[in-house]
Amino acid sequence: MKRLVILGATGSVGRSALAVVRRHPARFKVVGLAAGRSVAALEALAAEFRPGRVAVSDPAALDGRPELRAAGWRAGAGGVAELAAIPDADIVVNAIVGAAGLQHTIASLEAGKRCALANKESLVAAGEIVLDAARRGGGELVPVDSEHSAILQCIGEARREEVRRIILTASGGPFRELDPAMLEQVDAAMALKHPTWEMGAKITVDSATLANKALEVIEAHFLYRLPYHRIDVVVHPTSIVHSFVEFVDGSVLAQMGEPNMELPILHALTWPRRPPDRALCTFDPLRSSPLTFEPVDTERFPLFGLGVEAGRAGGAAPAVFNAANEVAVKAFLEGMVSFRRMAGVVAGALEVLGGRTANSLDEILEVDGAARRHAASLV
Repeated sequence: MKRLVILGATGSVGRSALAVVRRHPARFKVVGLAAGRSVAALEALAAEFRPGRVAVSDPAALDGRPELRAAGWRAGAGGVAELAAIPDADIVVNAIVGAAGLQHTIASLEAGKRCALANKESLVAAGEIVLDAARRGGGELVPVDSEHSAILQCIGEARREEVRRIILTASGGPFRELDPAMLEQVDAAMALKHPTWEMGAKITVDSATLANKALEVIEAHFLYRLPYHRIDVVVHPTSIVHSFVEFVDGSVLAQMGEPNMELPILHALTWPRRPPDRALCTFDPLRSSPLTFEPVDTERFPLFGLGVEAGRAGGAAPAVFNAANEVAVKAFLEGMVSFRRMAGVVAGALEVLGGRTANSLDEILEVDGAARRHAASLV
C-alpha cells in the first residue's frame, strides 16, 4: 500500500486524486492533506480519509477554530512544507497552483519521495534546481499533466537518444475560432468555459490564452531533457490524443483517451505498473472521431510565443514569465485587464527583468517577487 500526501486537496486535481483513492482503497492510504484556505472542504475530507496530518497554507485560516489547532492542524506555508517531507509518506501529489508549490516540490524530492507533479510552475521557474533536489535526495518526479503523462507512457524504456522529438497537443481553448477582433471583448466568464476539460480558474484561463501550453513546453524540456527545437505543439480540439513521441526510426507513438485527469493521476501514482480501473475504461474510437490537428496561431495567442521564447532564453526569463502571467490572470479574473492586455503585462515584465540571472533558489524567489511587483504596476 502506498501512503499519499495530497497538497492542494480541495482543487480540481486534488479532488480527482481523491476520487482515484476512493476506488483503490487497498492500494492507497492518505496520510496527509493540505489546502489553501478552504477549511470546511478540508475538514470534510479529513473526516473521510482520516490522515495523520492536515495543513492550510493561509496563516489566518484557522482563526476561530481552536479545536482544529488542538487536533494538530497546522496553518502557514511551513506546515504545508512539513507535510511534503513527512517520513511516513511514499508519494506527494503536488497539486498546488502557481509558484507557491515550488518549495514543496523541492522538499518532497529532497526527502526522497515520489513527487506526482501537477504543479508545472515548479519546473518552469526552477527546473535545474528541482532536478538537483531529486538527485540529492533520491526523489522521483512523475508528471500528472495529461500531456506529460502521455509522453512518459510513449517513451517507456526507450533511451533519450532514440527520441527525435515530442509533440504536445493543445485543445486551442474556447477562442480558437473566435474573430480576433472580438478577443478584446472576452470576459472571465467566457474564458472559464473550456471546451473539453474541467479545471480550476487559473489553469482554465491559461488554456484560453495558450500560456499553459508554453509552460508545458518548458516543463517538457526539463522532464525529458530535450532541447526546445525538438519539442513541438499542435492544436487538437477534441483532446483525445494527449501527446505524440516521434522516434529516430520514424515510428510515432501517441497516447489517447477521454479527457479525464483521473487517468494520468492513477498512472503517476502507480508508474510503471497499470492497475485495472473500470471507471476509466470508457474509450470509444467511433465517438472520438474524427481526429484533427492544426498549427498554433501565435498571433491570436501571443502568450504562447512569449512563454516558449522565455524558456529558450533561460536564466530568469521562465520565472519572470510565470510570475507575471499569474499576476495578469488574477487581474483578468478580477476585471482589471482585458484578455488581450494580459500578454502586454507579461511582455513588459520580461523586457525589464527577463535578462537577469537566477542560479539559486533565493535568486529565483527574488526575481519572482520583482516580476510580480512589476506586472502589478503595469496592471
